[in-house]
Amino acid sequence: MNPTALAIHGGCGVMARLDLAEDEWIAARADLGRSLEAGWAVLTAGGSALDAVEAAVVVMEDSPHFNAGHGAALNTDGEHELDAAIMNGADLAAGSVTLARRIRNPIRAARAVMEAQEAVMLGGPAADAFAAGAGLDIVEPSYFTTERRVAALSAMKRHQAAGTAAKASEAEKHGTVGAVALDSAGTLAAATSTGGYTNKPAGRIGDSPIIGAGTYARNGVCAVSGTGKGEYFIRHAVAHEIASRMAYLGESLEDAASKVIHQDLKPHDIGAGLVAVGADGAITAPYNTDGMFRGWVLPGGRMFVASHAEVFDLATLPRPR
Repeated sequence: MNPTALAIHGGCGVMARLDLAEDEWIAARADLGRSLEAGWAVLTAGGSALDAVEAAVVVMEDSPHFNAGHGAALNTDGEHELDAAIMNGADLAAGSVTLARRIRNPIRAARAVMEAQEAVMLGGPAADAFAAGAGLDIVEPSYFTTERRVAALSAMKRHQAAGTAAKASEAEKHGTVGAVALDSAGTLAAATSTGGYTNKPAGRIGDSPIIGAGTYARNGVCAVSGTGKGEYFIRHAVAHEIASRMAYLGESLEDAASKVIHQDLKPHDIGAGLVAVGADGAITAPYNTDGMFRGWVLPGGRMFVASHAEVFDLATLPRPR
């Protein structure tokens, strides 16, 4: 039997430790743990990598602590435009939605697009209408809004007016969630979901729904989900670049991912990170910011989550009261 593996991220550029009360950090880490548990339950039951990454991302989309689904960033017009993608490494089947406004769980819509086999990407009102027709949960746009995102938008507009947008904290700017998995059949899968970055132009599309940029999976090589300044992930085709370095240069997963994050993207001076899993079950999670919400499972089933340098064993992690 092949090894199974799962890794998740909840976005790089997480807040400074003092920006949140300890109970809020505990709640965010607990939701990372719930995401890991949801995905791992699928894999240990013999389920597919595709089902596992979807399950893991849905948990983070439903959490207010991450920039996807409930808790997503607001654009310059004070509105939500959501992106998501999913990919099956077995046959390179993929689906994505972009500029969605009413889909409670955009990753479920991306999966439905993939399975319909009529398109790879649907956007805007067409994505919302497709999701409704597929029987997915449709909500009012206000469902996605949280006080933290409203405050972040106000802060970014102040930065913009003062000409200091480049100095805004990573937490004020962007975030993404994602998952990668390897199942017992040797199939790899990746899923990514995001609200984009705070105060983004209306209609802006980032890397998350772009196959090969923020999301990619290919059996026998790797699965990748990225987080960071999407425009540069698109220009560098980051997720595909990692797979290509492994396939054509014979680089290890860790070396390929590290090179892209720490060397290729370095000249752009942007926040960037990712999680990736290889065909052998290897996991890597490089990032170049102060922190990145992330989690992974060891072969024996031990789960770990982290936001900054400190890593927490899920078995001993404090839970919200």
